[in-house]
Amino acid sequence: MRHCAIVQKGDGMVRIETVEKKSRADRAGIKPGDILIAINGREINDVLDYRFFLAEREIILSLSRDGKCFEAKIKKSQYDDIGLDFETPLMDKKHSCENKCIFCFIDQLPKGMRKTLYFKDDDSRLSFLHGNYITLTNLHDKDIDRIIEMHISPVNISVHTTNPELRVKMMHNKRAGEVLSYIKRLSDAGISLCGQIVLCKGVNDGEELDRSLRDLTQFFPAMQSVSIVPAGLTKYREKLYQLEQFTPREASAVIDQVDAVAERMRAEQGIRMFYCADELYLKAGRALPDEDYYDGYPQIENGVGMITSTLAEFYDELDYIDEYLGEATLPRTVSIATGEAAYCLIKAMALKLEERVDGLKINVYKIRNDFFGDSITVAGLLTGGDMIAQLEGKALGDLLLFPENSLRADGDLFLDDISPEEMSSRLGVCVKAGHNDGAQFIRDVLGV
Repeated sequence: MRHCAIVQKGDGMVRIETVEKKSRADRAGIKPGDILIAINGREINDVLDYRFFLAEREIILSLSRDGKCFEAKIKKSQYDDIGLDFETPLMDKKHSCENKCIFCFIDQLPKGMRKTLYFKDDDSRLSFLHGNYITLTNLHDKDIDRIIEMHISPVNISVHTTNPELRVKMMHNKRAGEVLSYIKRLSDAGISLCGQIVLCKGVNDGEELDRSLRDLTQFFPAMQSVSIVPAGLTKYREKLYQLEQFTPREASAVIDQVDAVAERMRAEQGIRMFYCADELYLKAGRALPDEDYYDGYPQIENGVGMITSTLAEFYDELDYIDEYLGEATLPRTVSIATGEAAYCLIKAMALKLEERVDGLKINVYKIRNDFFGDSITVAGLLTGGDMIAQLEGKALGDLLLFPENSLRADGDLFLDDISPEEMSSRLGVCVKAGHNDGAQFIRDVLGV
């Protein structure tokens, strides 16, 4: 370690929280509380800078301790970590959303919930790290330059419409139309992109949806997939833009409209590119497509193909059921709480599993979403209060499984701040988070 005279030019303050013992950073004399300024002369402001410039075999870290600058030189394999952790995962604050979208789910939350639920992020770094979708309105030319220089892929973009004037109207942000040009810049640079269209009845559907689909095909193959998802509308929409649910007939028409373009893409390019969310099929009362339709499920995190994938995983794992029976405690009664959208799927898997396992009884309970309104049917937005209210007095058996994605990221609370422990106490039964994939469903139910 030697002292240096480097002066920090920017306003970043990347404070080191911990240093792993016996790591390269520890051996180089770096300590918790040190400020990381630069790597190989390149200023570090956040996690993207850090990861990109760390990927060298020989690095010189410029740091500050007690107001004095110093350097630490480290040799390593190209992508090896050096043992530093920081105050926050992003190494600075999240970038909040600058839009006021007419369909924003956060604007539809009731008052009195914990503050973190009202934070709107629109952070390009979270797109890369966690798959979050961004609108591009928080970005400027220098940010696009950095993405291209670092070749950050994929970038997930909430497109909604390719009509600049309509996009401004939908997002209430004057930059919403002009930043559409960034899609072309990223595409031309070979950055992988995924798109999302939140569809609002009477706004960006119909001819506007045709335009968006047509325009987005021009960015293939950089734009690898686009999901079409209906806007989620809660009962808390007072003083908000008037939006309506799609009727079954309208949802079916949207599917046909998207499929017409998707089939042409598959014929010409080998993949569909455009995929409707499961929710549209359920709304339309139409059978869900088979696995081949989804081209490897590129949009499964957006609820596209999740039901088909779960069912396929379940039947694949069912072939190995005998391997689990020796570990299971039988007879056994298990209850499952789920949302209206997934109820038929869960019920079908439960019946099939009961057929294969003697002494197994599975109760599947469809939970109505009274907290947000009955138009919200996905399991991930169920609250502890709704599950307790609708399950009290019911035969729940030995175990109650609830959807794991109904808990916040830390896994300790439902959206209404009720804990699984409180649910267990109120219902008088052991409760456990059930996993989303079909194979794990079998293990969860059998307790193995």
